[in-house]
Amino acid sequence: MALTVIFEERVEIPLNIRSLADFRRWALSADFPQCGRIDFVEGRIEVDMSPEDFFCHGILKTEILGVLYRLVKGTQQGHLVCDRTRVSSLEADLSSEPDIVYISHDALAAGRARLVQNSTGAPGRYVELEGAPDIVVEIVSDSSIKKDTQRLPAAYFKAGVREFWLVDARGQTPLFVIHQPGDSGYHPVPVDADGFQKSVVFKRGFRLDGTRDNQGHWVFDLQVRDRLDSNSFRS
Repeated sequence: MALTVIFEERVEIPLNIRSLADFRRWALSADFPQCGRIDFVEGRIEVDMSPEDFFCHGILKTEILGVLYRLVKGTQQGHLVCDRTRVSSLEADLSSEPDIVYISHDALAAGRARLVQNSTGAPGRYVELEGAPDIVVEIVSDSSIKKDTQRLPAAYFKAGVREFWLVDARGQTPLFVIHQPGDSGYHPVPVDADGFQKSVVFKRGFRLDGTRDNQGHWVFDLQVRDRLDSNSFRS
């Protein structure tokens, strides 16, 4: 009787994972793979071993992370993390490692989310965020189109994530959409005449510009607008 499934000779998944609780125990154990991205989305274990595209993913993520990091550090109102940061939600039956996560001090203080300590229980050592972050950013890859645009947004909505940012630079023009929750799911926020979208979390407008350098490679610039006129936005 098989006990595990080996994926591409690099990931070994136990066959006794039947719930989110089982997956979380495995994800926080020493047996969990240290390569690739492995998410649990409503009963499905999703494995992505594809390397990140250098420009459409890596460079793009660095730009967004850098701009948001300076903003978060300046306001000192929360924490910004990326990659191997596990976010789990009982309500959404979800455990994922988003590209970028922002969690405010207010969310932690109000109990909308909590930090999970590592196995040693040492003070200040955390390995997981349980609950609803304020913002989750996902950058679309060729190997995760439906997950990033359909399954994960639905799960983040159920989890109570306040804003979902979807970014896709695989085409001729970069796609950057801030989503906020509606009655039954996320909807894109209005765009003003200058292309800015308002983040209610950061209380600022954002616009992603993309140009090509002399070699034809992407150069990204995440613009931030501090003052916004609510009357200037259009659907």
